Amino acid sequence: MTSSRHIRYAPYAFLTPFVLLFVAFTLYPLLQSLLLSFEQTHGPRSAQFVGAANFSFIFHDHLFWKALTNTALFAAASVFIQLPISLALALLLNRPDIKGRAFFRLIFFSPSLVGLVFVAVLFSVIFEKRTGLLNVALHHLFNFNLDFPWLQEHVMLAMILAALWVYVGFNMVYFLAALQNVDPELLEAATMDGANAFHRFLHITLPAIRPVAAFVVLLSILGSFQLFELPFILLNGPGPNDQGLTVVLYLFQVGFQQGDLGYASAIGWCLAILLSLFTLTQQLFARTGRGDD
Repeated sequence: MTSSRHIRYAPYAFLTPFVLLFVAFTLYPLLQSLLLSFEQTHGPRSAQFVGAANFSFIFHDHLFWKALTNTALFAAASVFIQLPISLALALLLNRPDIKGRAFFRLIFFSPSLVGLVFVAVLFSVIFEKRTGLLNVALHHLFNFNLDFPWLQEHVMLAMILAALWVYVGFNMVYFLAALQNVDPELLEAATMDGANAFHRFLHITLPAIRPVAAFVVLLSILGSFQLFELPFILLNGPGPNDQGLTVVLYLFQVGFQQGDLGYASAIGWCLAILLSLFTLTQQLFARTGRGDD
């Protein structure tokens, strides 16, 4: 009897550490941030209940919409520029006739092993006027203007280029893994039937990798909307005229620099709701696509 009772309660004993950690470090902070979102605070010790005023103010806050626009633009670049490059590299390095494929895969993947803080510091040097590596290289190759103001007037472009260097190889690995699931017999049969490379990719390769592609798109958008370290270090803040202001960076400014943790919590919950709606929409389209197949 004692042995069977121990067996019955054993699963609960193994789950207890996880439940305690989840409650302490996930559930409690979430509930606390939800309560804070209905308060106006001036530091951690001064709070006044304001109801839904924080959420209503968001609709009239031009800085929030500026941050949301910048973040959406960065996310669009991640999906429509970064991911096609990653897929093209994966298709190239998946070819058996490419020599040194493993070496090139490592070269393209290796930037993702370093942290975004290191990347931001590195590219702050690369994008410097006159002495920056990029301007100097372009000047010698194409007689480019040495004083081209990357971090003064072309902030978003500089951020996109820095992110390309980090994440192109990272997403390439996902696509390489997906390409292993493409049936080579189908590709061979399509080739024998006269299908060219584009038609083989469109009708065979793309449907086979679509689940992974949908996951990578979702991952890129979620990561883009949580962007903080890159602009914070690269621009030492939001940049000139808030060109590099992102939603999470604005949340940091409001909560930790201005001390209004209530409004910062409201911004965080709006971002969470936005990303949740996008995730649900993406999952709905993914299921619809599988049903059409």
